[in-house]
Amino acid sequence: MIAARIRDAALSLPEVPAYLYDLPALDEHAASVRRAVGATELYYAVKANPDAELLRVLAGHVDGFEVSSGGEHAHVTALFPSKPVALGGPGKTDAELRLPHHRIHVESPNELRRLLATGLPADVLIRINPDLPVEGAALTMSGPFGMDEQGVAECLALFTDRVRLRGVHTHLASGLDSAQLIRLAETLLDNEYEEVNLGGGMAVSYAAPESRFDWAAYGARLEALRKGRRLRIEPGRALTAYCGYYVTKIVDVKRVRGETYAIVLGGTHHLRTPATKGHDQPFTILATGGGQGVTDEPITFVGQLCTPKDVFSRKIRTSARIGDTVVFEMAGAYAWNISHHDFLMHPKPAFHYLRV
Repeated sequence: MIAARIRDAALSLPEVPAYLYDLPALDEHAASVRRAVGATELYYAVKANPDAELLRVLAGHVDGFEVSSGGEHAHVTALFPSKPVALGGPGKTDAELRLPHHRIHVESPNELRRLLATGLPADVLIRINPDLPVEGAALTMSGPFGMDEQGVAECLALFTDRVRLRGVHTHLASGLDSAQLIRLAETLLDNEYEEVNLGGGMAVSYAAPESRFDWAAYGARLEALRKGRRLRIEPGRALTAYCGYYVTKIVDVKRVRGETYAIVLGGTHHLRTPATKGHDQPFTILATGGGQGVTDEPITFVGQLCTPKDVFSRKIRTSARIGDTVVFEMAGAYAWNISHHDFLMHPKPAFHYLRV
């Protein structure tokens, strides 16, 4: 159930679909994460949501930003010229390898050779892809990401006084709870590197939004494992998912072959997350409509796109009427910024912000 201030704000929007971001909630959450991780450096993975208003809130709590393209780099450095930036991502272009950075995460021996060829100084973390089981992960970052032992050995022979090895980057999976990430950290920190970036991957449950990652337990264990080394983490979704809402209205309710569908304005070209992850997006219905509808039965919520994949939630038992407002929750990460905005050329959503 959404908070009263979110309900009131959703009902006051001049038009929908629209994104609504709760900046005070984001500020409070980011501050609590900052306290929990203590001396571990906290970077925000900009790929999760690059919205400038969200970044301005996060800037007060994070040590830096992790970017994965020249576009993200330009966006972040224009907003925060003095904030440290870590440049990651596979397939970096020569132009990207020349970008100023605090750290650059090198993905392959060839990428390191191209970095050396720029003649520019660089502080490097080599991204490793160790052969470790990652049970229960929503997504594993294997295959083209990072290097195996042979690739690492090849890189170690290439470093110079100008292109310096600072440590390793180790983002292996997403969707892990604190106990799982702690077990991974215990293994990954069994090395001699003075700097280790453990990446992100903190679990966010769309099925149980009230279940949150245990930052206190994770931060405490990292502090015990740190032993004077420089540790860094790069959460993305786990920082911003909870502050975002996608607000829309039901435009039609219909039954087809025994199943009930509520069609909303907009769709997954605005909020791609449920289609990408295959989950039911949590939502709250505000009874603002007076049209036809159904009461207390399984309903599948879909958008306006000409594809059967345009689904937000499947067979959720609820009541819905034409004209009702639907507030999709947990829409603050991997939502608008990863969506196929121009498919069918529907109007783009508006953006609104709750402030202190």
